Amino acid sequence: MFGTSGIRGPFGETVDTALAGQIGRALAGCGYDRVVLGRDGRETGAVLADALAAGARGCGATVCRHGRVATPTLARSVSWQDADAGVVVTASHNPPPDNGFKFWTPSGMAFDRARRDGLEAAIDGDEGTTAAWDDVGETARVGDATARHRAAVREAVAPVDDLSVVVDVGNGAGGVTVDALRALGATVETLNAEVDGRFPARPSEPTAAACGSLCAHVAATDADLGVAHDGDADRTMAVDETGRFVGGDELLALFAAAALDGSDGGRVAVPVDTSLLVADAVADAGGTTERTPVGDVFVAEAARAADVVFGGEPSGAWIWPDETLCPDGPLAACRLASVVDERGPLSALLDRFDAYPIRRTSVETGAKAAVMDRVAERIHATYDDVSTLDGVRVDHDDGWVLIRASGTQPLVRITAEAHEAERADDLLAAAAATVEAARTSGR
Repeated sequence: MFGTSGIRGPFGETVDTALAGQIGRALAGCGYDRVVLGRDGRETGAVLADALAAGARGCGATVCRHGRVATPTLARSVSWQDADAGVVVTASHNPPPDNGFKFWTPSGMAFDRARRDGLEAAIDGDEGTTAAWDDVGETARVGDATARHRAAVREAVAPVDDLSVVVDVGNGAGGVTVDALRALGATVETLNAEVDGRFPARPSEPTAAACGSLCAHVAATDADLGVAHDGDADRTMAVDETGRFVGGDELLALFAAAALDGSDGGRVAVPVDTSLLVADAVADAGGTTERTPVGDVFVAEAARAADVVFGGEPSGAWIWPDETLCPDGPLAACRLASVVDERGPLSALLDRFDAYPIRRTSVETGAKAAVMDRVAERIHATYDDVSTLDGVRVDHDDGWVLIRASGTQPLVRITAEAHEAERADDLLAAAAATVEAARTSGR
C-alpha cells in the first residue's frame, strides 16, 4: 500500500473515500489522538480530507484542519499544533487523476518504515474503535499555518538585495514561496500562480521539459533566477539567469557546498542514485557524503544525526535538518535566492562543478519485485562487490550503475554514470539488457 512517499494512485481505484475513512480510523486506532490534516489543490482533495477526518473523529481523535496548504507547511504544523501526527491529502507531482496521503511526525519527518507498517496493518484490519455518541473527536481551531511558515522561512534566510526571481507555482500550493521571497526583499514575478488541481499550465512535476515556459521567461527578462514547484511544493527546481534548467544533481551540489561552508566539516545525506559530481563538491567543501535509499524519508532519517548539515535528492527534495526534516520547497527557493544574492550569478556558481555523463531509463513491469529478485541474482553472479542498500548498485573505477524498483510506479529504474559519455552509454545498455532478460524470463 505504501510507496516511498505515502499512499497514492488514481482516484476511484487505488484511492477513494472508503480508504480515506479507514486511514482516519487507523490513525486513531494506532494512538494518534491529535491529527493535523491539510490538502493541496487537487479536485478530489476536499472530499478525501472530509472522509479521513470523519473516520478519525468517529474513533475519538481530534482533527486540526488546515484546508489547502503546502506539504511542508502541514509538516511543520504538526509540532505547532502539539499533535501526534499529520496527514496531507496530495499526490505530489503525479498527474491530475491521482491523489493520495502523506504522513508526518512532530519532528517534520515523514513516517518511517515502522510507523508505515503499523498504520498499514491497522488499515488492513480496519482498526479503530468507534467512540461513544458523546465522545467523538473534535475539529480543533487552528491559526494561519501558511503565515507562520512564511515567517519561519524569513527568519531562517538572510535578506536579499535587488534580486529578481520568477516563481512558477505550477498551479499548485506553493504560493507561500512568493510571499516569503517578497518578505526577504526580492522582486518576484509569478507564473501559473492560480491553484488548479487539473494542472492546466504544465505537468505537476517540475522537470526540464515541463519548465520550458519558465526557462523562456527568465531568458527573455532581467531575472536573476527562476524556481519551480510541484503540486504540493515539497519539491523545488531552478533555472539560472540565462534560462538554463538546472539539473537536480547540480542543485544538490550547490546546496550541499553552501551548507558545509563554515561548518568545519560535516556529512551530507544523499540517495544512492546521486551523481559523482555531488561527492566531488562535498569533498571539496570539506565534508563527506552518506548514501541512503531513494526517498526523502530515508534522507531525513540520516539527517537526524548531529553531524549531518544537509540532505537532498536530485528530484528536488531538499532538507535542512536545523529547520525541519520535511523537504521544504519554499525554504529551498529562498535559500537559493540568498546564495545567488550573496555569491553571484547562478550559472557561474554551477560552472565550478565538474559534470559527468549520467544516463537514466526505466523498464515498465507489473512484477517489479520478482524482476528485481532475478536482477539481483544475475548481478551477484557477475560481480563480487555489489551494494544492496536500495536495489543493486555496482561501482567501477570509471563509473557506476544502479538498478532499483520504483517506490511509486510499476517501473524498474536504471541509472548509469561514468567519466566518459560512451562508457555511461555502455553501462546503461548492459544494465537495461539485464533487466529485460530478468523481466522476460519470468513469463
